[in-house]
Amino acid sequence: MLTKRITETEIDAVGEYIPLAAHKARRVVDRIRGCSYEETLVILKFLPYRARFRLLKLVYSTAANASDIMGSNKANLVISRAEVNEATTVKRLQYRAQGRSYPIKEPTCHITIVMKDISLNEFLDSYAAWSQKAKWKNKYTKQWKKMSYHDRYSNGGAWDKK
Repeated sequence: MLTKRITETEIDAVGEYIPLAAHKARRVVDRIRGCSYEETLVILKFLPYRARFRLLKLVYSTAANASDIMGSNKANLVISRAEVNEATTVKRLQYRAQGRSYPIKEPTCHITIVMKDISLNEFLDSYAAWSQKAKWKNKYTKQWKKMSYHDRYSNGGAWDKK
């Protein structure tokens, strides 16, 4: 599994060439996208699909990397992005009776899970707001005050005509 840090608050883990069809993995990934770490563990524990074992390993790996690299608490982690991509198909032959053969196609997929630390995100947002002091506010509030009621709520387009 590959791991890399995307931003200050995000970290991902990539499982490559997992012997599983992509559409079967997507069925499970769609249920855990956007959930917290603890919710994800509960969901994956009770799903009846085979893909849950591979995803459980990836989620554990991503959370361990986040706590090790960023020093974040696992309770603050949320799955911000999860995607499944098709990989190469392993092709083999199964030998049959009377000298015939039957092709076996085993699909593989790449699964990427990105986790975001919410507590670090709130800290960085508050720091950014403190450091910039809302420089955009004065420029746009002056324009807003100059506009009349007609300019604000109707732009004179096709829907305003009677």
